[in-house]
Amino acid sequence: MAARILSRLEIPALLAVLVGLGLSAVFQIDQTALLSMGVVVGAIVVFFARFEASQPMLRQIMPTVVLAALAAAGRILFAAVPDFKPVSAIAIVAGAVFGRQTGFMVGALAALVSNLFFGQGPWTPWQMYAWGLIGYFAGVLADRGAFEKPVPIYLYGFAAPLLYGFLLNSWHIVGYVHPITWQTALVAYGAGLPFDLVHGAATVLFLAILYQPWVKKLKRIKGKYGI
Repeated sequence: MAARILSRLEIPALLAVLVGLGLSAVFQIDQTALLSMGVVVGAIVVFFARFEASQPMLRQIMPTVVLAALAAAGRILFAAVPDFKPVSAIAIVAGAVFGRQTGFMVGALAALVSNLFFGQGPWTPWQMYAWGLIGYFAGVLADRGAFEKPVPIYLYGFAAPLLYGFLLNSWHIVGYVHPITWQTALVAYGAGLPFDLVHGAATVLFLAILYQPWVKKLKRIKGKYGI
């Protein structure tokens, strides 16, 4: 029962974050950073509580843990190259094979674990949310057959990191840029765009290398162990 209720809260929780960002930008209220932090943490808690309430068996937990660990390790391995990371690609693979919930969990856990190396801070929940969202949407699109051909996979692989950058830049603007004007917002988004483009290109590259072989092997594991 609890898992079913929490499942119905997934989309409202995800949308609440976007609505909160929008309202914060429009009204520019005090303590925006703190309030928006509360909303995004609440959304993440819904997914973690949903995962816990489903009472997954060990064989169901392992793919999530292993893929999140690989994504975190990959982020650390490429630390010297800003935004050239495999995290988005691995979250997409996780969502495509195991569904939207696992996709979200892999992206969120990868951000949390890798920030033990890079440093935790107020940006961590936003990275968890943004990377989780990439995996979540990958699961939704895969369920609808959108990933049956390579081109849509690569298009999503390029577009999803731009969404990631938009969310992180928006959080920075509403929380730390005062007053918010279209000029200050344009400067902030413009400053982040080169990094977002590198992120998108890197994700496409990692998908070209990883997607087909990983999906094939993971689907075999999924079928063999009834995950």
